[in-house]
Amino acid sequence: MKDYGRIKSTVKPKEMETDEYSVWIHSDIQEISVAYDGVVSTEYEFHQKQYTKDEYIVLAEEKNKNLENRLTDTQLALCDVYEMIGG
Repeated sequence: MKDYGRIKSTVKPKEMETDEYSVWIHSDIQEISVAYDGVVSTEYEFHQKQYTKDEYIVLAEEKNKNLENRLTDTQLALCDVYEMIGG
């Protein structure tokens, strides 16, 4: 993964873009107004990270496992609440 930090662009980026080799993640996208010689224009500032496709697959897999674990914990907690209410 390469972290490019804060980037500015005149084009609003998508949150995720892919090319032949990479997955580009753009987060914390903010629209800003910039004045050059008295002319105000709109630009975008955002955090940019680049992953190889393999890195991104591993990252997505880890997130899915974490979500599955949280869902299981929530279901177990709901079963406990149901048993307490139903007696």
